[in-house]
Amino acid sequence: MTKSHLLHEIKDYALILVGVCLYALGFTVFMLPYGLTMGGVAGIGAIIYYATGIEVQVTYMTINVFLLAFAIKILGFRFCVKTIWAVAMLSFAMWLFQRLLETPDPANPGAMMLPRVIGDELFMASVLGSICSGLGLAFCFENNGSTGGTDIIAAIVNKYRNMSLGSVIMACDVIIISSCYFIFHDWARVIYGFVILFVASMTLDYSLRRLNQSVQFMIFSRNADAIADDLVKDGHGVTVLNGEGWYTHTDRRVVVCVVRHREKSAMLRLIKDIDPYCFVSMSDANSVWGEGFDKMKVADRRKFKSKRPLVCATNNIVKIEQAQKLLGDKYDVRSLYQIGCDTSKELYSGIFEMEAGDRCAYVKRHFGFDTFYFSHDGKTVFIEDDYYAPQFDIKRFDTLEGLMEYLEKKKK
Repeated sequence: MTKSHLLHEIKDYALILVGVCLYALGFTVFMLPYGLTMGGVAGIGAIIYYATGIEVQVTYMTINVFLLAFAIKILGFRFCVKTIWAVAMLSFAMWLFQRLLETPDPANPGAMMLPRVIGDELFMASVLGSICSGLGLAFCFENNGSTGGTDIIAAIVNKYRNMSLGSVIMACDVIIISSCYFIFHDWARVIYGFVILFVASMTLDYSLRRLNQSVQFMIFSRNADAIADDLVKDGHGVTVLNGEGWYTHTDRRVVVCVVRHREKSAMLRLIKDIDPYCFVSMSDANSVWGEGFDKMKVADRRKFKSKRPLVCATNNIVKIEQAQKLLGDKYDVRSLYQIGCDTSKELYSGIFEMEAGDRCAYVKRHFGFDTFYFSHDGKTVFIEDDYYAPQFDIKRFDTLEGLMEYLEKKKK
C-alpha cells in the first residue's frame, strides 16, 4: 500500500467517525428523550428501548452483526470493513452520549433519564435530530462506509440502479416508523417519525449532491492550447472545439473541461495565470458520468446479456474476422477503428511502430479495453490489468485458442 493510499484510507475512517458522531448526536440528544422514532435498525432499537428498556446500542449491534454477514459477499470486503468500523463506532458513540447526558430522574429515585435540551418542542427536536442524522449518513456514504441496517440495503440497490440513497431508505423505513404506534398508541408520534424520515432523506440527498457536484468550464481564449496542456498535466480530461468569433470573423478555440466542484477555484487560478483576458463560462453539472466521475447505473433494456469487449489491436480485416469467428459467441471483438483509434490520423499514426506489448498497453491505458494482438512470431499477446497501474501483466499465448481457454478459465 502506497503512502498516498494509506493517507486516503485514514481520511475515510476519520470522516466516517465524524459522520457516526453526528448521527449519534442527533439520535441521542433530539430523539430518545422525546420518545421519537426514526427509520433503520436504530429505529427498531428505539422501539425496543421504549418497550423494554434495553438500550438502543445493544439491539443495534446485534441486528447489524447478522446483516453484515450478508453484505460482505455483495458489497465487497472493503466496503464492509468500513461499515463494521461505522457500526462499532456508532454503537460506542450512542452509549457514550447517553452516559454523558443522562441525569437523575426526579420521578424515580435512583434511576437516570435523558434530559430534553430544548424543552417540550417535539417538532423542533425531530427536525434537528433528522438534520444531524442525514448529515452523518452523508459523511459515511461519501467515504465508502455505512451505518448498517437499511443503509446496507440502500447501498446495495444504489450500486446497481440509479436510485437515490434517500429514496431507498425511505421505502425501507415506513413500516419501522409506523410500528411505534403499537408502543405509544399515538398517531402524532408516527407523524413525527415520518417528518424525521423525510427531513433526514432530503438532507442526505442534498449533502451527497453537494459533495459530488461538478462544474463545466467553457474557456474562450487565444491561448487555448496552453490552458488545455496545463489542465491535462493536472489530470483533467479536456476537449478543444474549433469556433469562429462572429464579430471579428477570426478563428477561436474553446476549451471544455468538467471538474469537481471543489476544484473550481484551482481551475480559475490556472486559467487566470495563463490568460487573464479570456472569456469563461462556468455552469453546474449535477450529474456527470464517465472517466473520473460516476458510472451510469441504469438497467440494460436489451433482452440479452452484453458481451465483454475485447480489442484486437489491428485494423486488419482478416485478423479481425478470424478473432470474431472464434471469440464472437462470448466476446465483443472490436478493431482499433471501432473503439475510435483511427490510425489514419496523426494522433494515432505511430501506434503500429510500437512493440506488440506496448501497443496493447497503449490501447488499454487510453481506451480502457482488454486488448490482444497477433505478433510477428504468430503468438497472441494479451493485456487485461488495471490501466491505471504502473506495470502491465502482459501474457503471450501460442494460439488464439490459448487466449480463449485462459479467458474461460478466469470466468470460473
